[in-house]
Amino acid sequence: MAVSFYFRIFVPENYLLTKIHGTMNRQEQFIITISRMFGTGGHEIGAELARRLDVKLIDKQVLNEVAKRMNVVEEAMEKIEARNPLWRDDFTSFYRNYMSRAEYNGLEHDRTSHELFEAQAEAIRSIAQEESCVLIGRCGFHIFADHSNALKIFIHSSEDCRKRRIAEKYDLSLADAAAMVVDNDYSRELYTKTFTGKDWTDARNYDISIDVRKFGVNGAVDFIMNCIE
Repeated sequence: MAVSFYFRIFVPENYLLTKIHGTMNRQEQFIITISRMFGTGGHEIGAELARRLDVKLIDKQVLNEVAKRMNVVEEAMEKIEARNPLWRDDFTSFYRNYMSRAEYNGLEHDRTSHELFEAQAEAIRSIAQEESCVLIGRCGFHIFADHSNALKIFIHSSEDCRKRRIAEKYDLSLADAAAMVVDNDYSRELYTKTFTGKDWTDARNYDISIDVRKFGVNGAVDFIMNCIE
């Protein structure tokens, strides 16, 4: 199932700068959330942004470490791992696989999965309360929707551009890369809709949308840095 991208934001440069400055004050503790289409380099953009800003990067690895120290997460993890020990590798793919299988108890799994999402969200909030940070994925735009000093970013690009990037990165055929793009986009769309009730590509979720075809990874980071400095 292909994910259609429903929005692109075109605004005058001065308007864009005003909006971003009004959304996040770098001089105070802040959170930047990065939501991204698969194959855009969104993780690399977030990591480089965190490096330049000298703040913590919150991604899957950090959350797994936090999970080990939080009983509420451990309890939810034990229930999930009893069904699929490899859920850590890709929670969204895990959820999608279970949604398509008939042998699980739907109500019990739905409850357990939402417990895990809420526990993960609480772990993310705990980190963000302590220091400024950049969050990769995890429906950060939703978790920090009402945060007083957050910048919510969506990274996108054309499917053709993304499949070529994935093919080069992982030495795949274009057909295999295209399948990865479609599958991962679908998983992220499903994950977001399931746990937030929101559409992943809805422009209203974000403060800024960046098409990396116009910038590349480093160019995108340069653009964001210029906007918030």
